[in-house]
Amino acid sequence: MSVSTCPSEPSNAVAPASGLDELDRAIVLATQAGLPLVPDPWGTVGKPLGLAGNEVLARMRRMQASGVIRRIAAVPNHYRLGYVANGMSVWDVDDAHIERLGREVAAIPGVSHCYRRPRHLPEWPYNLFVMLHGKNQAEVERQAEALRERLGEACRDHRILYSSRILKKTGLRLARRPGPPR
Repeated sequence: MSVSTCPSEPSNAVAPASGLDELDRAIVLATQAGLPLVPDPWGTVGKPLGLAGNEVLARMRRMQASGVIRRIAAVPNHYRLGYVANGMSVWDVDDAHIERLGREVAAIPGVSHCYRRPRHLPEWPYNLFVMLHGKNQAEVERQAEALRERLGEACRDHRILYSSRILKKTGLRLARRPGPPR
C-alpha cells in the first residue's frame, strides 16, 4: 500500500458503514463526469432530484468531509493547455527525511501528484514519485533539477519516466444500477 504525501488527500475520516444514501448516490452519478458548465451547476444537478442547489452543495461538502469524495475541483486538460511533456520523476530519498521532503515537494506549484511508494530492492530503489508537467522535456528536466536541489543530500538518485501515450483519464465511476454483491 502506498502513502500519499500530497496535501490534498482527505483526513483519516471514515465514511459511514452504510455508504451513500439514494440522494447522495444520485448526486455522485450526476456529477462524476463533471459539473455542468452553467451559471448555477448545483441547481442544475439538483433540479431533476428535487433538490435546491444549496442542498446539493451541502451534501457534496458532507461527503467530502466524511471521505466519501476526495475533493470538488476543476481538473484542466493539461494537454490542451500546451503541457505535453509529462514526466513521472522517481526519487531515491533517505527514509529518515521522506515525510518532510515529500510534503514540501507536494506543495510546489506544478507538481500534480506526489506519492511515497515502497522500494523493490535491488531492482527499484525509488520511494518518492513526483509527476511533473512541461511544454517540453527540457522544461520537465529543469523542474526535476530544482527538485533535486530541494531534496539535497537526502536524495541519492532519480530518473524521469516520460509518458508516451494516455491509457486512462477517468477515476472510479459508479454503476447506474447497482447489482447484487459479488
